Amino acid sequence: MPALFVSALTYGGLALVVAGAASLLRPLRFLRIRTRRVGLGLVAVGMSLVSTGAWWPWPELRASGSSRLDDFVPSFQFVELHETRVRATPEAVYRAIRAVRADEIRAFRTLTWIRSPRLPGRQSPESIMNAGQDPLLDVSTRSGFIWLADEPGREAVVGTIVCCPGPRPRSPEEFRDLTQAGLAKAGMNFRVEDLGGGECRVTTETRVFATDRGVKRRFGLYWAFIYPGSSLIRHGWLAAIRKRAEAEGTGAGATA
Repeated sequence: MPALFVSALTYGGLALVVAGAASLLRPLRFLRIRTRRVGLGLVAVGMSLVSTGAWWPWPELRASGSSRLDDFVPSFQFVELHETRVRATPEAVYRAIRAVRADEIRAFRTLTWIRSPRLPGRQSPESIMNAGQDPLLDVSTRSGFIWLADEPGREAVVGTIVCCPGPRPRSPEEFRDLTQAGLAKAGMNFRVEDLGGGECRVTTETRVFATDRGVKRRFGLYWAFIYPGSSLIRHGWLAAIRKRAEAEGTGAGATA
């Protein structure tokens, strides 16, 4: 997977920068860095690797046309896709998708804090990074995301502008038609597929389309850093959906 490979290069480069910078003060001989000159070389190599996300080509991809997400982000350079299987009806799964809260997703608050840290005691406006006890999709669509599609039992799609200053769409049509240079738009879906026999496949896909080369480079650098944490959040989100939907199916219900 290119994103995972680019992230590995980026974080490997960051480790080299840290080790090299420390060796400029005192060579870390336990790492076989014996001189400050070697440390300086590590910093140079590390910085080039840290910037991998910016110079990586990130080719433009095209959607297959099989989901509602395809209607709004048919072309994209950045993508992540995750899935799980759930022993529940499509209707129960969709209710779980709409109901899951931030505190049901493992490590959600920690990972979002790392991505966007806040000072202790500082009050932040409601956002997906600072979700309370309401369903997470409801929070997101009150704080920067908009609903693009809401089809019970099938698919939920939300979207937002993730880079850079510019127009903020107010409707699905405005979001779909945003193509001017200088921005990156992101769409995320949760899709339910009935496999029969009381089982469903649930997928979540995030796509980002950068409208020009400069934005693609800037977002590519950001994507390389956040991809591992974003992937963990998506896995946790799907696990929370599965737990809630299967609990409803057994009559146990989900934690209120």
